[in-house]
Amino acid sequence: MSKVAAFGEVMMRLEVPRYATLSQSNSLNYSFSGTGVNVVSALARYGHEGYLLSELPDNPLGDAAIAYLRKLGIETDYISRGGRYIGSYFLEHGFGARASRVTYTDRWGSSFNTAQFDDAVFERAAADIDAVHFCGITLAMNDEVRAAMKRLGRAAKKAGKTVIFDCNYRPSLWGEGSYELAKPHYEEMLEIADIVFMNERDAIHILGMTASEKDRAGQLQQLIPQVAQRYKLQAVAGTHRKINGDNTHSLIGYLYKEGQFHFSRQLTFAVYDRVGAGDAYASGIIHGELQDASPLHTVEFAAAAAMLAHTVAGDTPLATEGDVLTAMQGELRDVSR
Repeated sequence: MSKVAAFGEVMMRLEVPRYATLSQSNSLNYSFSGTGVNVVSALARYGHEGYLLSELPDNPLGDAAIAYLRKLGIETDYISRGGRYIGSYFLEHGFGARASRVTYTDRWGSSFNTAQFDDAVFERAAADIDAVHFCGITLAMNDEVRAAMKRLGRAAKKAGKTVIFDCNYRPSLWGEGSYELAKPHYEEMLEIADIVFMNERDAIHILGMTASEKDRAGQLQQLIPQVAQRYKLQAVAGTHRKINGDNTHSLIGYLYKEGQFHFSRQLTFAVYDRVGAGDAYASGIIHGELQDASPLHTVEFAAAAAMLAHTVAGDTPLATEGDVLTAMQGELRDVSR
């Protein structure tokens, strides 16, 4: 198995119970999450060693976050301590026609976003790990974080390690003129990356590409090969999702590799918690790529992992490799005894 690190912020998730809104509720449940947290914790459950490169406040809140990460099986060797705050977001679960809503707060002054990242730590991590994961949410933070992200990516690339980039574009984090601001930074990360998570909308809106096809599936098959060729990518992966009238979701995963598309079966399922399912899908693809599994097995595994992530509370995927393999067989069980 491999050593995989993720560079990113640990965030406090403040969740309104059940389907209430912030204006209705007078209580919140908290946990710790983040794209990097979700991905490497899932990979740890699949048998890899998962590390996080981040910074947390040197206070009881930071201590609680460290304890939570260790409970998830994440190695904390590369987490520094400093600053005073942790970024957070409020989550309101949607129901029916009302979509779920995420409201970010305290991010700009968080320990991670004000950190002075040590290049010596980056060099040590790049020498030790096999792959490193980055995400567009981190890329949206500020110039200092962006510069650190690119330095670590280049250090890993120079050391011959696999560089993974999830576009994970969030317009609310980039602000006015968001696509124009984001484009050069995304292009730099794509130049560094080996494995990329994106879809045709990222290619159109962030990279400014055009498609003659009108439907999403056609645009995907037209644009993703161009992206892979332009940036010399080892693999590109993502999902298409449809929300059905009965509140179930339908999902198809894709993996483009060596000039060919590979698609999962369409999975339709009930949703308990939507947030973090994309990270579960990404971890499934990464797991398959690091093991050199067949593309079809990898994309089916990733789609099943994403489906299972919808069935548990919290951002962080909790399924083991055995759980995912069972789900791939399409078995529905009452009680596993």
